[in-house]
Amino acid sequence: MPEIVLMQLDPDMARTERDPEIQQLLRASAGLNLALDYLPGALGFDALDRAQVEPTLASAIVWFDAYISNVDRSARNPNMLFWKKRLWLIDHGAALYYHHTWEQYLTFSRSAFSQIREHVLLPVADALAEVDSRLRDLLSADGLAQLVALIPDLWLNERAHFANAAEQRAAYVEYLGSRLDASSIFVAEAIHARAQRV
Repeated sequence: MPEIVLMQLDPDMARTERDPEIQQLLRASAGLNLALDYLPGALGFDALDRAQVEPTLASAIVWFDAYISNVDRSARNPNMLFWKKRLWLIDHGAALYYHHTWEQYLTFSRSAFSQIREHVLLPVADALAEVDSRLRDLLSADGLAQLVALIPDLWLNERAHFANAAEQRAAYVEYLGSRLDASSIFVAEAIHARAQRV
């Protein structure tokens, strides 16, 4: 993935934008934002490009997207770029969508994630079982807690469901740990979906 940074967005940027829809987006995004590094000269990924992606890498990306419940890496909108002969993942705004409500989030953490059937790389992801073990070993409760600790307080505790930011951070760690423990469920779903498409 491109480098990720925090940046302050000045709402005055909207004044120089001609497109009203983007103006509205810029105004609504004023303040602290998460930003990805710009990749100059990058080429958009097309579904026809998937034959160029090595199956183990494709499997790791499918696994990752199933883990974070990313519904937005389809053939219609792959959210990937080729830059310097490498594949780059961008725009994870549709991932972890349960956190918009927090309703039954632990139940959701153990879901099969049937939307994986639309993943643009699924047809070439023939090493899902193999990458499951390797990727699970890269994540730990401590590592997840360290990542969640990086979330600015400003972005937390917006829901009445939590008493404070610490409680919401703990819920993220609990969810991500539970999702990791359920990887066999979403991997089985991806393998089944792939068999239906191949």
